[in-house]
Amino acid sequence: MLLTPQPLYFIVLGKLFAQWMVSEVPLVLIAPLLGMQFGLAPNTLLVLFVSLLVGTPVLSLVGSIGAALTLGLRGGGVLIAVLILPLYIPVLIFGSGAVDASIVGISPQPNLYLLGAVLVLSLVFAPWATAAALRISLE
Repeated sequence: MLLTPQPLYFIVLGKLFAQWMVSEVPLVLIAPLLGMQFGLAPNTLLVLFVSLLVGTPVLSLVGSIGAALTLGLRGGGVLIAVLILPLYIPVLIFGSGAVDASIVGISPQPNLYLLGAVLVLSLVFAPWATAAALRISLE
């Protein structure tokens, strides 16, 4: 990947998109069906779908930074958990907060807007940080 003439930013972004499509889009599509099994209201199912659709790419983008930072290290699995888990917590809080607000009857829009803001920031900076970490790990 590092030897191609294309910018590493776009290669990382493409690989992350492919990983998200394969691993997390099925989860996004199955979650409303499971929500119906648990008797969630149609409005809540829509909020669940949107929050997963916006939140799961953030988890992939942030996880790629941790994976690139721990590339080639022994015990990298433990280190990646320590590095990345604190960055996952806000995404999980906003996503579950949107669904909980919909169940209670409050507007879930603030939580979804915050998830969207985190997604935009992650889309801009995570591929750049991942590319930089890959270059550093090469040295």
